[in-house]
Amino acid sequence: MTGLLTAALERDDAIALLDIAEDMDQIHDRDQKKLPALRGRTVVNLFFEDSTRTRSSFEIAGKWLSADVINVSGKGSSVSKGEDLRDTVTTIAAMGVDGIVMRHGASGAPQLVASWVPQPIVNAGDGTHEHPTQALLDAFALRRRIHGDASRGKGLDGVRVAIAGDVLHSRVARSNALLLPALGAEVTIVGPPSMLPPGIDAWDVHHTTDLDAVVDDRPDALMMLRVQLERQTGAFVPSAGEYVGGWSLTAERFARLGGETLVMHPGPMNRGLEISSVAADAAASLVLEQVRAGVSVRMAVLYRLLAGRTQS
Repeated sequence: MTGLLTAALERDDAIALLDIAEDMDQIHDRDQKKLPALRGRTVVNLFFEDSTRTRSSFEIAGKWLSADVINVSGKGSSVSKGEDLRDTVTTIAAMGVDGIVMRHGASGAPQLVASWVPQPIVNAGDGTHEHPTQALLDAFALRRRIHGDASRGKGLDGVRVAIAGDVLHSRVARSNALLLPALGAEVTIVGPPSMLPPGIDAWDVHHTTDLDAVVDDRPDALMMLRVQLERQTGAFVPSAGEYVGGWSLTAERFARLGGETLVMHPGPMNRGLEISSVAADAAASLVLEQVRAGVSVRMAVLYRLLAGRTQS
């Protein structure tokens, strides 16, 4: 299995990937955005869930590495005709593709698929389990803002990061809760009691329900999570107004951060719910830098998995 899980990433491996992403990031500023690294390789983006930024980011990453990229979604494919996951994936693998980028609504689906086919499987998000490349791009954007051009070889030692909001349904939070401590960061998870996952005591993080106390502590970075209404099967907070009152980065809370705390959001944002436009668009916001980092990090991941690999 040559896929990617944040849980399997050791500090040195993560820093090595971030360093490759530093090299890849330079292509953003070139007129000709093509590297020959994956010429002749074919990558399939197999997305069983809707996605704009992740799928586009993987597509751009593959094309900038000169791979042939094919996008397949659940809608309009044989899946919609009743074909099961195994038949879909093994059929695509039998066509001779070199790698599969996969997003699926079921936790663990990419790991299961990796046991069926010989090609590398990149986890582009599985259920409420993990989103490894999102955590890597978050770390990349944060490391870049803190260390600038001297980022190579560095972790996030001593950096205080708070992750706030709908943690229960967030694969981004889970992957960041694994990766950021591995890079040396001190992580605090904060959210409504009903949106903190069972077993969080076993995570290598602090946790609390008091966002105001976290704001007053002025962490180095505050990552707001999207409220994932589509994954919720019950009423986790009585109303949107109560959520905003307790756990939103409102303009008032953002002002209390004093301008020193970096603001992050993995997107897409529910403006006015988990984050205010004042915070999202501020100079301290890394939101667009996270988006740019997505291409650089995914180029690094595809390069690491596919460059020089002999077809089996």
